[in-house]
Amino acid sequence: MADTMEDVQMDTQEIEQETPASDVFMAPSICKPDVISGKSYSHFSPIPSQIADDMATECVLGVDEAGRGPVLGPMVYALLYLPIELQQSLLADTHHFDDSKVLTPVVRSSLMRKLCTKASDLHSACGWATRLLSARDISADMLAPSQYNLNAQAMDATISLIQEVMDKGVNVTEIYIDTIGKPEVYQKKLEKIWPTVRITVAKKADSLYPVVSAASVCAKVTRDAALDVCYEPYQEAATKGNEEEYVFNKVIPWGSGYPSDGRTTTWLKQSIDPVFGWGTECRFSWGTAKELLEQKNKDIKIDWPVDDDDGNDLRVTDFFAAKNEDSDELVDWFGKRVTQEMEVF
Repeated sequence: MADTMEDVQMDTQEIEQETPASDVFMAPSICKPDVISGKSYSHFSPIPSQIADDMATECVLGVDEAGRGPVLGPMVYALLYLPIELQQSLLADTHHFDDSKVLTPVVRSSLMRKLCTKASDLHSACGWATRLLSARDISADMLAPSQYNLNAQAMDATISLIQEVMDKGVNVTEIYIDTIGKPEVYQKKLEKIWPTVRITVAKKADSLYPVVSAASVCAKVTRDAALDVCYEPYQEAATKGNEEEYVFNKVIPWGSGYPSDGRTTTWLKQSIDPVFGWGTECRFSWGTAKELLEQKNKDIKIDWPVDDDDGNDLRVTDFFAAKNEDSDELVDWFGKRVTQEMEVF
């Protein structure tokens, strides 16, 4: 799909950085039943004590995402906020937050654990939130006739997270966001929604602003943990039965979930059902999934229960093509739902 990163090739080191640690921290942002069922949901931490004690405290807020390009697992948007004067000293100087892609999986998990530990200085000063967009919902929206594309989904997730934090009474006066596409277009849209807030949208914001770096860690650890949870049913299925059945059913690790990861593509090929493909952990709207399913079911004829025989020779993947019509650039970029929401504000 044009608005994904699935065609971006990653080297071995990048793939390993994107692969969840074996003991990834299961943050409070993980709701296992929702993750396994393919449900999208949001999580908000309590307002930290340093802000709750004085809700007039001016706060800086950062937003970043993890999992935009993978064919497996959710995309997670996260924000983090704290008193403005603590951004550099607490996040950068004391705890050394950085772009999650340059931190090892172990370091990311350690930072997230500290953020969730009540006795820590991070817990008392920082609030955070996540919006988990499941692979099932991403695909369903991208393949819908109205084609709610990935950029629009990302924009809506960002707006809803920020607005709910503000609705809780947090005095957000500065916002920093890692951009998707043209920063000036993204920033202009957000400034129309929150005209009194100082907003900065920039490329590589996760390496420029500590508050965005911290948000990137929240997003990445949540995605890593969710990917592990998605894998659990396959592990459980593989261990059932006698030894011979275990060997036959044993599944291989699926790695980072990115199409350029050989472990991911091997798992997809091994685990595919010729008609139904995979479970809720897979983004069927990705070209990688569609091509594998087309290869697998090319000799399978589907008879649909309709009176008109004209449609009886359709393949399952014929329904994987989203509508592609010319449209206004801004509407296509940000999506209909964002436009409607901005009218409310």
